[in-house]
Amino acid sequence: MHRAVFPGSFDPLTLGHQDIIERALPHFDEIVIAVGTNIDKQYMFSIEKRTSFIEKTFKDCPKVVIKTYQGMTVEFCKKIKGSVIIRGLRNPADFEFEKSVAQINRKLSGIDTLFLLTDLSTSYISSSMVRDIILNGGDYTLLVPKEVRISKL
Repeated sequence: MHRAVFPGSFDPLTLGHQDIIERALPHFDEIVIAVGTNIDKQYMFSIEKRTSFIEKTFKDCPKVVIKTYQGMTVEFCKKIKGSVIIRGLRNPADFEFEKSVAQINRKLSGIDTLFLLTDLSTSYISSSMVRDIILNGGDYTLLVPKEVRISKL
């Protein structure tokens, strides 16, 4: 089985995340959406809520599996037999950061990273921007899947 891992905090899931997942699906037998937790990070949404957003968004897609993890992404990939890590790139700054992480991950584990450029229509969206809009009472609904919009925030 050719299993890919798309790691992130997904706090919350955005249309950009959804786009990357949907575009990657034809290339793999399974995509594991790996919802990470970091004890040093403050999240707006609980791990259960973040996972729920993803489950609802991809409920009709049997190739999408949602798992949670802590620690190094490459160790999680090895544990579940993930053969590649998927990352979305919005801009050159994303590339520079993600390139270094991908090189370290490959050196540590031999696991490659597949970069997908975000669609032009979602390239400006980030979870941190969505959180800021929510915190300030703005209209975030054009930036997230409908399953995130209908959930009580």
